[in-house]
Amino acid sequence: MSARGKKYQQAKAKLEAGKKYGSEEAFNLLPTVAFAKFDESVDVAFKLGVDPKHADQMVRGAISLPHGVGKTVKVLVFAKGNKVKEAEAAGADFVGAEDLVEKINGGWLDFDKAIATPDMMTLVSKVAKVLGPRGLMPNPKLGTVTMDVTKAVTEQKQGKVEYRTEKTGIIQVSIGKKSFGPQKLKENFTALFNVIQRAKPATSKGTYMNGVYISTTMSPSIEIDANSVTGAAKQEE
Repeated sequence: MSARGKKYQQAKAKLEAGKKYGSEEAFNLLPTVAFAKFDESVDVAFKLGVDPKHADQMVRGAISLPHGVGKTVKVLVFAKGNKVKEAEAAGADFVGAEDLVEKINGGWLDFDKAIATPDMMTLVSKVAKVLGPRGLMPNPKLGTVTMDVTKAVTEQKQGKVEYRTEKTGIIQVSIGKKSFGPQKLKENFTALFNVIQRAKPATSKGTYMNGVYISTTMSPSIEIDANSVTGAAKQEE
């Protein structure tokens, strides 16, 4: 067994098999099972009682986490006219129109988020096949197609995260860095938990929140008791 494998097993041994931990206990426990020497990302996975094959059961959206996610976000804005200066003033890393489309079609993708004003979407559609599969396509439902460029850029820079149900009914989102500490991570988690809880599709029957797990990049996951999350509504049967 590799040194990494041994450390993982040692960390896993600190967790009680099959136990669902209270959210506060889980976040206090997380640093004790995080063995990597670098500042790992902290991720949460929600296993939902939905069938994403049906459009009316797709859970998707975006939220600005209270403490951001602890990483530098490169923001690109498709805009023309006065909106160019607005985007630059807000801190956008790249602003343009046809020139950006040409670069992207040439293989350039050195950015993390893309925003567009509504009038630019016909142009942006020319790179939809490139941006779409990478989750970079501007979308009005996520607040990334908007005339309020200042707000959109600011939110992305401060750590707005997107969430979307995968084919297996699981949502995975990064909620910060290990160095944030238990309290800030728990506050980010609770904000995300509540927005996903409220997003339960009307057509979803039975238990909605089937499993909630937190982990660092390399650590074993800790299961959280969904009913322990402070300020969250109890899940419906």
